[in-house]
Amino acid sequence: MDNHTVYTMKDYQQGYTQIGEVLHCLYCDQTYRIGVVYPQDQDLLTAPLAMQAHLARVHQGALAALFAQGRESLGLAQAQFDILQLQAKGLTDTVIAQRMGISTSTVRNHRFKLREKERQATRFLAVLNNMHDGQKETLLPHPGATQLDERYDITPKEQQQILKNLMDEKGWISTWPSKEKRKLVLLAKLSEDFAPQKNYSEQAVNEILQQHVADYVTVRRYLIEYGFLQRTRDGRTYWV
Repeated sequence: MDNHTVYTMKDYQQGYTQIGEVLHCLYCDQTYRIGVVYPQDQDLLTAPLAMQAHLARVHQGALAALFAQGRESLGLAQAQFDILQLQAKGLTDTVIAQRMGISTSTVRNHRFKLREKERQATRFLAVLNNMHDGQKETLLPHPGATQLDERYDITPKEQQQILKNLMDEKGWISTWPSKEKRKLVLLAKLSEDFAPQKNYSEQAVNEILQQHVADYVTVRRYLIEYGFLQRTRDGRTYWV
């Protein structure tokens, strides 16, 4: 298996990848061409069936072939790797514990950690798939966002256009928009003037906003309502 090639989840599950009209085994140099019939014993096999037969005969199947790559290839500790292999055989926690010389509760704890790894891997793959699919970038919701919906479906190009139309070169906003998407873009831009590591008094917030808008009181309220800024109940301290 070529460690420098990026294979898909489907490739690893089936044990081979397809390049053009040719199927390539991930674990050796065996190939089969789509459209060709391959004789085996008394049967005639298509390329996918021939590859499946090859994996079963030479590598003991796709799952065994993955295990054969070692625990490092899966990013697992030795105990987790051993438990996963025994779990793949359908063994119970009690039987696994007896074979490994550990307690059943230890087995359950390792299985819990393996499930968490599965959840992490799923989220990580979702990130990569979105990146590889070229999914359009959108306005990222800020940490304090009170509601995540289609208002955030704004591409970087749209954001730039909104800022160009509504904010002059000095950062002044003469007309505050009524449309939600435009409002969010401006609020996100204004929130960049506040450092996450600092606390601000109401006066300090006002002074920053007065550099951009005339009705700074309304915009300050928007920053709070939309979660761009937080504040104490008495309104004396503000922060991002």
